[in-house]
Amino acid sequence: MSFDPAVHREESLESWEAAASGWRRQQALMRSFAAPVSHWLIDALALQPGERVLELAAGLAETGLLAAELVAPGGSVLISDQAEAMLDGARERARELAIANVDFRVLNAEWIDLPVAGLDAVICRWGYMLMADPAAALGETRRVLRAGGRLALAVWDAIEHNPWAALPGRELVERGLVGPPRPGAPGPFALGDRGRLRELLEGAGFVDVRIEAVELVRRQASFDEMWEATLDISPSFHDTVLSRPAGEIEQLKAGVAARLEPFTAPDGTLAVPGRSLLASASA
Repeated sequence: MSFDPAVHREESLESWEAAASGWRRQQALMRSFAAPVSHWLIDALALQPGERVLELAAGLAETGLLAAELVAPGGSVLISDQAEAMLDGARERARELAIANVDFRVLNAEWIDLPVAGLDAVICRWGYMLMADPAAALGETRRVLRAGGRLALAVWDAIEHNPWAALPGRELVERGLVGPPRPGAPGPFALGDRGRLRELLEGAGFVDVRIEAVELVRRQASFDEMWEATLDISPSFHDTVLSRPAGEIEQLKAGVAARLEPFTAPDGTLAVPGRSLLASASA
């Protein structure tokens, strides 16, 4: 089946609106898991007080809220996402942290409704690889940055470096419940190639491109906790699993547990590795 960008955009929006409640339940887990990535992005931008920053595909805005503290006083962060429900969670988190120099707006990164050259920096953590046209999104990012403005982004490295996602997904594929990822289609690992990522950045007009890999560890107190968290944070996994009869769901759960056994300690805790590619560039 050929890839239809319009269908993907519609389905992606519906999926993330529905997934927001699960992400809010798992936000402490994701904040801990993603902390090395968020801090790399912030360090790469070298933010200064008074600067104007945009976070794209912000989700619950863990990274954008870190940026807001660094650009005060006088600076601000516009936290954006395509899903209003995600922004509701980001607003709640900003209130909890008493961070006031932030605004929130629904934006689609492929056509950013902002003026030319109005920003000092853009952050996007795990967003571009999910977009129907990441080249267009990077071109729009370049357009809204001033000359010399900075971009810091994260995408997932190739799936073989991310067993936290690969192993549950393999269980579904081998049971015939989903097909393998389509080459060229958006998805968590669609930009997990350094050469492709560099090509997209340079094609959008960015210079001084730097790409590094950061190792992560997803820690869970038990497999049951891992299972529930995966259902919460992965819309596609959630929908596929919960569409099956109860008995088959239990078989799926047992199969995933067996695949994760190498990362399970004798006390039942899990430490499952992952790897993200991170890039910084200048406009």
